[in-house]
Amino acid sequence: MAASSGVATTLAGKGKVGPFLRSSSSTRLFSAPRSSCGFYRVGPRVPRREVALRMSPRSEAPVDLEEKPSAAASASALEQFKISADRYMKERSSIAVIGLSVHTAPVEMREKLAVPEAQWSRAIGELCSLNHIEEAAVLSTCNRMEVYVVALSWNRGIREVIDWMAKTSGIPVAELRRHLFMLRDTDATRHLFEVAAGLDSLVLGEGQILAQVKQVVRVGQGSGVLGKNIDRMFKDAITAGKRVRSETNISSGAVSVSSAAVELALMKLPKSNSTSSKMLVIGAGKMGKLVIKHLAAKGIKRIVVVNRSEERVNAIHEEIKDVEIIYRSFSELFTAAAEADVIFTSTASATPLFLKEHVEALPPVDEVVGGRRLFVDIAVPRNVGSCVANLEHVQLYNVDDLKEVVEANKEGRLRKAMEAQSIISQELKRFEAWRDSLETVPTIKKLRSYADRIRASEFERCLQKIGGDALTKKMKRAIEDLSLGIVNKLLHGPLQHLRCDGNDSRTLDETLENMHALNRMFNLDTEKAIIEQKIKNKVEKTQS
Repeated sequence: MAASSGVATTLAGKGKVGPFLRSSSSTRLFSAPRSSCGFYRVGPRVPRREVALRMSPRSEAPVDLEEKPSAAASASALEQFKISADRYMKERSSIAVIGLSVHTAPVEMREKLAVPEAQWSRAIGELCSLNHIEEAAVLSTCNRMEVYVVALSWNRGIREVIDWMAKTSGIPVAELRRHLFMLRDTDATRHLFEVAAGLDSLVLGEGQILAQVKQVVRVGQGSGVLGKNIDRMFKDAITAGKRVRSETNISSGAVSVSSAAVELALMKLPKSNSTSSKMLVIGAGKMGKLVIKHLAAKGIKRIVVVNRSEERVNAIHEEIKDVEIIYRSFSELFTAAAEADVIFTSTASATPLFLKEHVEALPPVDEVVGGRRLFVDIAVPRNVGSCVANLEHVQLYNVDDLKEVVEANKEGRLRKAMEAQSIISQELKRFEAWRDSLETVPTIKKLRSYADRIRASEFERCLQKIGGDALTKKMKRAIEDLSLGIVNKLLHGPLQHLRCDGNDSRTLDETLENMHALNRMFNLDTEKAIIEQKIKNKVEKTQS
């Protein structure tokens, strides 16, 4: 039953994490060089955190990395799976989320797993080609990388997804296990609803994540890769996110990642010179545009913007006419950086724009702004190599450092989130009732088909006994209508007991008991037929 609680697990044995947090004292060291300058620094990992609003059971879930089987081996495995289908009939397809976020993993790891929007469809296709995965979606942002799936088998499906994540990112499973979390069924759905509502964001109530959830649906619909369960779950999550923002004041005073980056930069500058500092924004996409807007709101009157497209910068200037916005092309990147005191980076570049040697070549900044050039890198993957932080006259911050800004007013944010949970629970119940209703659909169809076959057969026997020539068309139609009426009236009661609105668990349990009873009485065998059809589809897809 979808209404039953799922299991929340992190592969390191820690609980699911969330936005209202207490820090753990545990630290771990990690090292994963990405460039010649040692792009990933060795240091204490981000503290693990636990949800204050909702706790879930924890358990160990060790997973071993396996070699990807050949197409022939995959088909053989699926055929074996088909032979033992009876064992899987007791296990309902599970909705699951496997991922990591700013709460569980440092940016050094998140950027390795990041999937650009242009590759979402390809990633979903690869996930759905796994033996035990029916549907999939990928939500990849600067603060999280999460894979949502519908799995034929929970254990095997999860293992395959983690295998895929390890191979696409190049991160060993042993390292992934320290940072991944897994949520199942109800907990997985609730998590997505909380994400869309901004409750799981680093900045509570921020609006950009809802737009990113919408984009998953938009991309999925455009390429036709989203299955019906994932598609409906994401759409209901969007509804939940909209309701939370419109029915609570969670967004009032809320900051985004971009505004938090601006706040952090101004906190680090001398107060007397914060608004007169020379600002450079690299990248004029959604994040960069928000940075520019927040700088303007803080009283900055001159901003240099480096971007590939001058048109986008001009469009931003049209919106913010009381600020001098100067365009520079990417060929002028280092020239613009040499003139800047504060540099914000937010491009989609897969490789760093600034390495140690680039920043060393820049002239020093004036002592009136602290004598140190400030880099605020809110891109994932990062635009500034971590080795830059070792330079004497540089201050480097990334998205993980924004926590200093968002820790303010924690109690007020917690109160708003508590109000939002009731809305999320309502939308969660709606989704689970819809999903529960899907369980009885095959039985309803098979029972109707079974009854109609008997009716049609008996109708033909009746006509043969009476003699076709003895009846007019009107009489034949009347007899057929009579048979249809009898069948519909007889089926009305059983079919009513296969429908429920999901208002209470007792009704849902009774509905499934009725479904199993009808399957036994009429030998419909719908469960085995469904699982065998799913397996057949997988085998055919693997062999093609």
